Amino acid sequence: MAKTPQAHHDSERRIKKAFKRKGWSEVKANDSWAIFKIMSEFVEGFEAMQRIRPCVSIFGSARTKPDAEAYKLAEEIAFQLTGNGYGVITGGGPGIMEAANKGAQRGGGTSVGLNIELPFEQQPNPYIDKEKSINFDYFFVRKVMFIKYSQGFIVLPGGFGTLDELFEALTLIQTQKIGRFPIILVGRKYWQGLYDWIKTVMGDQHRNVNPEDLELFSIVDKPEEAVAAIDSFYSKYMLKPNF
Repeated sequence: MAKTPQAHHDSERRIKKAFKRKGWSEVKANDSWAIFKIMSEFVEGFEAMQRIRPCVSIFGSARTKPDAEAYKLAEEIAFQLTGNGYGVITGGGPGIMEAANKGAQRGGGTSVGLNIELPFEQQPNPYIDKEKSINFDYFFVRKVMFIKYSQGFIVLPGGFGTLDELFEALTLIQTQKIGRFPIILVGRKYWQGLYDWIKTVMGDQHRNVNPEDLELFSIVDKPEEAVAAIDSFYSKYMLKPNF
């Protein structure tokens, strides 16, 4: 998507502001106040999220239109998850996130939206439970909420943000900073190329990942396969929720 003249101007202004020379006292004051803002986001997020039932996070592009196949897949997956006793957590915006919240609401299940304030794209969708719509300024605080309060990740086609959330989870599990939970990529046609690149280039050619790292996630095509993968994981390992 090409930038408009106004967007380009705003981007230039933010870059110039970021490199503007600041005094040491101004830097320290700004950092000190940022700490309190970060703390408040953590506290608000923890208090809201600790009251929800076990949930699965669903990720994907904010740009996906309602008539797209991925939108319909996300809605059906969320609907089936609620039928199996899970709530749904999304990033709270449009596209795949909206579809998942819509499916959860249709199934009468918990529908959570962790919205991030952005200059474009992101507005809370109307299918989030009123008391479970939370706004964040900081991506890293929001990602902590996804990781801490999710019993699994279901990832549909998306862009940089989707990949960021996917690889954050994979890294934390790989390094044993958190317990393992199921990560399911939906859409073999979309994800197979990434899987092949990780296996052959990262793994076979450069030895930057181990063969067992590829077992940290799976690829499916159908909604029932994604839901079954979540159920199978927990019935196999008899794990408790992350919280």
